[in-house]
Amino acid sequence: MSDQFDGGNRSPDGIDDTPTVTCSRCDNDWDLAYELDTLQVGNRAVERFALDHKQHTGHFPDDVQPWIVACTRCPDGEEFLTERPARRWAETHARHTGHDVSLTHSDTPTKTIEANR
Repeated sequence: MSDQFDGGNRSPDGIDDTPTVTCSRCDNDWDLAYELDTLQVGNRAVERFALDHKQHTGHFPDDVQPWIVACTRCPDGEEFLTERPARRWAETHARHTGHDVSLTHSDTPTKTIEANR
C-alpha cells in the first residue's frame, strides 16, 4: 500500500472533507472542489463561491451575511463579505461626497459613517 497522498480533497484516511454551500432559494447545494482544485483559492473558497453566486443569481447563498453599506443621501451602496472593505468604501464615499453612510451587518448594530462637513 502506498503512503502517497494524491493531493485531492480526501484525507489520507479516505474522508472527503470538501466544504459545501447550500442555497435554499435555488434549492441546491454545491461542493467547493472547483474553487479548491481549479481556482486554487484555498481558505477563500466559500467567499469566492458566495461572490460568484451573488453575481449570477442576485443573492447570496444560505448562511452568508454581507456587510451592507448604503449612502443616506444618494442611491450608492455595496455589499461586502468582510468589514474592512465595507468600512473603507463607506469612509471613502463619505469623504468624497460629504454624505453620511450606514454600515450594517446582521451581527452588529448599524453604524453611521459621518461625512466631515
